[in-house]
Amino acid sequence: MTDTDRPSPGSFAGPGPGLTAAWSSLGGDPALLARVTTVERSEALPARLPVREVARACVGACALAAAELGARRAGPARPGRPPGPGVPAVRVDDGAVAAAFVSERHLLVDGRAPVSFAPLSRFWRTADGWVRTHANYPHHRARLLAALGTSDDPEKVAAALAERSAAEVEETVYAAGGLAVALRTPAGWAAHEQAATVARRPLVERGWLDSAPARTLTPVDRDPLLPAAGLRVLDLTRVVAGPVATRTLALLGADVLRLDPPGLPELSDQHTDTGFGKRSALLDLPAGRDTFEELLAAADVVVTGYRPGSLDRLGLSPEALAERRPGVVVAQLSAWGAYGPWGGRRGFDSLVQAATGIAVSEGSAGRPGALPAQALDHGTGYLLAAAILRALAEQADEGGSRFVRLALARTAAWLLEGAAPARAPGGDRTAAAPGHASTPTPVPAAGGSAADWLTETDSALGRLRYARSPVSFAGGPRDWGRPPGPWGADAARWGTGPVTGSRPGR
Repeated sequence: MTDTDRPSPGSFAGPGPGLTAAWSSLGGDPALLARVTTVERSEALPARLPVREVARACVGACALAAAELGARRAGPARPGRPPGPGVPAVRVDDGAVAAAFVSERHLLVDGRAPVSFAPLSRFWRTADGWVRTHANYPHHRARLLAALGTSDDPEKVAAALAERSAAEVEETVYAAGGLAVALRTPAGWAAHEQAATVARRPLVERGWLDSAPARTLTPVDRDPLLPAAGLRVLDLTRVVAGPVATRTLALLGADVLRLDPPGLPELSDQHTDTGFGKRSALLDLPAGRDTFEELLAAADVVVTGYRPGSLDRLGLSPEALAERRPGVVVAQLSAWGAYGPWGGRRGFDSLVQAATGIAVSEGSAGRPGALPAQALDHGTGYLLAAAILRALAEQADEGGSRFVRLALARTAAWLLEGAAPARAPGGDRTAAAPGHASTPTPVPAAGGSAADWLTETDSALGRLRYARSPVSFAGGPRDWGRPPGPWGADAARWGTGPVTGSRPGR
């Protein structure tokens, strides 16, 4: 489908303040914002908070970073100067963005729809309020039940929680290695020490690790323009945000190899949704250290998404990686930030929404609600990809191993900066909040039919229906060069060349 085949456009506009802020945090040249056109669709991602605007900004920043790097690699060499007017035009369509932000809901595997949340991943009443639990993974489920001292019967879990305060549940479950957070108002979160620590950080943290020589980027052609072609990305991430970032880098031509420990399987449908364009291998890092070092020696980017500090013990801190692989870009993702009293805690999008006051802002009738998408996950994922692309572009001029860091809680703070409702979400959103006792009602992904942004392909996993990437610039790829494969089915080694097969778009 070409752009001219797309549904009738909404209102066209320039980059807007959200994209301007995101691009500034990435260190981008503000003059390049003129290359961006947005197609605004008021029906997309309905919410009280400015979810549509933030989602558009995250995708727009990623697309602009990709276009900038692509122009540098495809255009004539101009040492020390950005390509400027040669940067391809970027178009951000709210419809495509909204469909991609609920990609897990659009996925079909041989006609079967995945289940996004397990029965014990939901809001529960406590003696003094509400608590949000996350138990999609078996080990988190087991730790939650052990902390509560109850069986997995939802009625017994509800009874156990109803006898305790939300704060007690939060601390008890976290102490047991499980996941639960007390529901807070925006003001309640703002008074928390972790919130104050997060607020002092930039949206995107960027910095140097050493003074390695400037990177030499090999030229690429324009059929299609793949800004990340030939670059090797070690993907040490799980769940949604990190895999969305690396899925985007794979779209742009990178050789992405995801590594997982053998004893910690990923949720099958989640892996399928975020596995496009990648290969997936299993590697026990302590036992397979020689294999990892061989991979690292040829890697251009390492992306990590585990709990802060957990990989440092294995010698995988940014500083240690740069010492062994000078010139590497290390991208780190966390839920709460790698600092403050919650810096070592695990977290997920739904928990961050509950803790930061987003669930209260989107709720009604005394019940917590939810955003129309896991927007913290998806938005942070596109920003992470953008930060990596910008770091690669900066290396070509200035050299240096680089690090970039993002946190779901910092993205949440950015969203809450626009807390005055810009528009009503259209009815009671409580019923649509994932994890409530009632069955979630599907939220429209965009103005018009979401099918306008979906496509299908065959794979080793079956016939897949999936959402296209919303990252779009003139001459860039329109689809991934390969579908996802089974989790852990590939060898832990680099491919022989860049992924090909992506189709050009506008």
